[in-house]
Amino acid sequence: MKFDSSRPFNDLPNLPPASETESRAILRSCIAARAALAELRVSGGLIPNQVMLINSIPLLEAQASSEIENIVTTADRMFRFANDAAGRADPATREALRCRTALHRGFQMLNRRPVSTAIAVEVCRAIKGVELDIRTTPGTALVNDATDETIYTPPEGEDVLRSKLANWERYIHEAEEVDPLIRFAVMHYQFEAIHPFVDGNGRTGRVLNLLYLVDKNLLDIPVLYLSRHIIQNKALYYRYLLEVTTQQAWERWILFILEAVRTTAEWTTRKIHAIRELLDETATAVRRGRPKIYSRELVELIFVHPYCRISDVVAADIAKRQTAAVYLKALAAEGILQQIKAGRENLYLNPPLLTLLKERE
Repeated sequence: MKFDSSRPFNDLPNLPPASETESRAILRSCIAARAALAELRVSGGLIPNQVMLINSIPLLEAQASSEIENIVTTADRMFRFANDAAGRADPATREALRCRTALHRGFQMLNRRPVSTAIAVEVCRAIKGVELDIRTTPGTALVNDATDETIYTPPEGEDVLRSKLANWERYIHEAEEVDPLIRFAVMHYQFEAIHPFVDGNGRTGRVLNLLYLVDKNLLDIPVLYLSRHIIQNKALYYRYLLEVTTQQAWERWILFILEAVRTTAEWTTRKIHAIRELLDETATAVRRGRPKIYSRELVELIFVHPYCRISDVVAADIAKRQTAAVYLKALAAEGILQQIKAGRENLYLNPPLLTLLKERE
């Protein structure tokens, strides 16, 4: 049957793909991507406190993943409100921060089950902040914002969607003769094509990408800034997605995703090395300038929380409130932190770390 973008694509082919997914070019690219991930995995071990990475790179990923869906905030606002219990962030920042929450929730769920439909549902619920489930109503379509033209109408009918998701699960976990990174690329297309939720599918799919790499032991923690490559190549990303649907052009799509893995793994590795170097430089500066307040735990805390509050120091059991305030003010006086007023409380920024994290290169 000829593809018709205006009709629900209930004929979306089940996995595995009928066409070649292990061409010579794909296998070469797969080797390069796997090597880059292996180096990233080793580099992650250079950071003594892994929470530093979990609190930083995933925030950048959450911001970029949201930007792909035209939910625009800044890295500064993401870090500023990352641990703001009062919820004072603007709506776009709050929504982007829910992507980070969804990644954390999914990461915790991997202890109990592999990547699955159930995890996808929980991730999407966390992203949207509502108790949603698999779509049961018709009417979902992807539309070109500029022309109002319907580009793609995903399958509809709860039974159809659950059947296709079950097939998706079997493929990503049982097709062991296919390299996990190739399955990773296929998995991402298929999830987006199934489009199982009324909203949040793109962000959910990109969270599942990171969880899958952890699930298959290609990463220890979900710290790959994959949406960076998609932002830089957004038109190609959507073009290649659609060409798989309309032409079964799997090779271009898989090569695009493998290149995204390779380049973002290399970028993340460089960023981790730079964070470690800055951490050591900061520790030396505090030890020399303020030896009476120095502790490795305090230095690591201002990397875990680039926008640090007195309450963060107290919660880390480093000092009581009055002493915590003295510590942070001393670091600000030393020029290591920057103190700013936010309502009735003080925030203590780590400017070199924020600059490092925001640099695209």
